[in-house]
Amino acid sequence: MASSDLGGLALVSAAAAAAMVYTRLAAARLSPGFPRLAALLPVVLVVLPALPFSLSSVLLRTMAAFFLVWLCGFKLLLLAAGARGPLHPSLPLARFVACAALPAALLAALVSLRGFRARLPPYAVPAFDGAHVYLILELFLASAAAVARRGTLGAELEPPFDRPYLASSLRDFWGRRWNLAVPALLRPCVYRPVRVRSGSAAAGVVAAFLVSGVMHEVMFYYITLRPGNGEVTAFFAIHGACAVAEGWWCARRPSRWRPPRPVATALTLAFVTGTASWLFFAPVVRSGLDKVIVAECEAVMAFLEEAGRGLAAATARLLSPATS
Repeated sequence: MASSDLGGLALVSAAAAAAMVYTRLAAARLSPGFPRLAALLPVVLVVLPALPFSLSSVLLRTMAAFFLVWLCGFKLLLLAAGARGPLHPSLPLARFVACAALPAALLAALVSLRGFRARLPPYAVPAFDGAHVYLILELFLASAAAVARRGTLGAELEPPFDRPYLASSLRDFWGRRWNLAVPALLRPCVYRPVRVRSGSAAAGVVAAFLVSGVMHEVMFYYITLRPGNGEVTAFFAIHGACAVAEGWWCARRPSRWRPPRPVATALTLAFVTGTASWLFFAPVVRSGLDKVIVAECEAVMAFLEEAGRGLAAATARLLSPATS
């Protein structure tokens, strides 16, 4: 890892923490609604979106954008509206900052299987990349939960995933198993307001998937630094429509035969990986940045291996008996 990446990571972490201290103080002094929203909007629309650009690494920039621009931004919007969410002005300052921005500064890379990617057939690459994304997010979010639980924060965070590889339907995959921090924010921010206003649960589901698609377009902009062409939004629009159709079928045909769970799981994962290959990963693969990300993961692993060897050598010197 280059020293510039470490410096950028430190800058982003410090700036994000400072921004969260400001939002905590502002929220404690301003009532929910327009006053609080006016105070928090500069953070949501200017400060947080600008921070990931301080990172030259595609991997770090993407993770910072996900945690700060998407997750943290939505948490702050809920806080501004006074809606029930993970943030509240009464939280202790350290816990507030952690719940809002953690783990933007965590760095870990699961790249032990990186050498196999180049030897995979083209149709298998999206499945490998999807599994890699899952493992990286699992590590980042699980590490944050461990810090919050065992450190001085005194907070218990929900598990980030619930074995998505066992999902037996699209609703099961997206709503109850995959990256649970996202649906936990989309439900109060998008699904419930749209459902109440429209009187339709289906409208709420479609709206939540469309917002997810738009936010993923934003995340991909941080990866490629180029405007998207709607492929990622189309991916989520298709899955939203299919999830609604799935719910309609189950509600109106409860007695119909359904495939055994292993078959349903295989079909669900095949549909997710197939459509991801077609639409979700297309912008990154087309730009060639998938190879850049793999190279960055290799650099991170080399950095960690070198640091580990240095630590082991230093420990051995400390423990070895003094020589005359």
